[in-house]
Amino acid sequence: MPEINNIADKISKQLPLQLTAFLKQAGVTAAANGEGLYLVGGVVRNLLLGKSNLDIDLVVEGDAIAFSQKLADEAGCKITTHKRFNTANIDWYGWSIDITSARLESYSHPGALPDVKPGSIEDDLLRRDFTINAMAAGLSPQGFGRLIDLYSGQKDLESRLIRVLHDKSFIDDSTRIWRGLRYEQRLNFSIEAETLRLLKRDIDGLDGISGDRIRYELECILAEKQPEKVLQRAAELGLMVKLHPSLEGDGWLADMFTRARKLSSPKKPSISLYMALLTYNLEEGEKEQFISYLKLPGAIAQSLGDSSIIKSRMPKLASAGLKKSDVYHLLRGYNRDALKASLIAADSEAVHRSIQLYMDKLCNIKPQLTGNNLMDMGIPEGPQIKKMLNKLLDARLNGEAKTQKEEERLVKEFL
Repeated sequence: MPEINNIADKISKQLPLQLTAFLKQAGVTAAANGEGLYLVGGVVRNLLLGKSNLDIDLVVEGDAIAFSQKLADEAGCKITTHKRFNTANIDWYGWSIDITSARLESYSHPGALPDVKPGSIEDDLLRRDFTINAMAAGLSPQGFGRLIDLYSGQKDLESRLIRVLHDKSFIDDSTRIWRGLRYEQRLNFSIEAETLRLLKRDIDGLDGISGDRIRYELECILAEKQPEKVLQRAAELGLMVKLHPSLEGDGWLADMFTRARKLSSPKKPSISLYMALLTYNLEEGEKEQFISYLKLPGAIAQSLGDSSIIKSRMPKLASAGLKKSDVYHLLRGYNRDALKASLIAADSEAVHRSIQLYMDKLCNIKPQLTGNNLMDMGIPEGPQIKKMLNKLLDARLNGEAKTQKEEERLVKEFL
């Protein structure tokens, strides 16, 4: 692509008219305050690539919260501020617009969170991960759309390359290794040769990154359209062992993820379902290590644990002559994503049928009679009520009682 110095035309053509008008007004507001305002990062990259992107990131050379509050007052829209990070988010008619202050970052040691100081747009671009994400477009009235490309991001877009800005990039922040793989696979680019050498050199830096930061990167990967491509690439480069020594990004996993998308369509699979499949072949203790290391939230941790229990019950689920009530009690109470993962991963047609039957029908079946009904019929309050309700449930599941009258008949026989 020829080198571009101004993307005003792309902004006007590729972004919605109302959003473009908002950006122009924001530039006017910033200029009136003596501040520079810029469109930055992924949205600039995607505008140059001709791809849609409505995740708008702005950088102001000034106080982001004060500027955002003024902008929100003018536009009459909702604002959320984060004083600790001096950032704000504006919800403007359904568009989410993040605004940060231009800043200069330095790192006290590898893997540390950065020390932050106010800076210029040039300082802010220097802290970015890759050249294709280190471009900005001015929004001031005098220079609307003027492109700032200090690190030849356009050339790397044309060459379809992922390149770091400097040779200490992965040392400063090793999570960029995971992001590099994610961008490489999402855009169908290649990691530039020197960047790949640095990545391999600095892989062990991931050992110094906290588990929750790694979890965030993994969740971003699992939010991609085809996360298995990133994980397969990670396996090629020896990165999967950094998540857990027994994890693999192989063809089996790719097949499971593909099945998960078919099962979840038209929605995307949940992070919990992908996690359950990713760790499906780990032993129970290995899963506990994985959960602890990444500090997984409760619902996701439960899906991993429950999938292990369901997997251990598959021989029983495959048994000949299994009643529907047996299937119900083998699967009752387990996390739905764990059930989905087990359904996807089951290599027995009998197990597959049992889990599908439970999810589609059995899990919603219950007796029509209640405990109060049973007491009215003469069963004393206490353990016998629960025992009778379980009998009625089994009868319902197995087709032995299809109506309330048939349930009442069973109760009378019991009495």
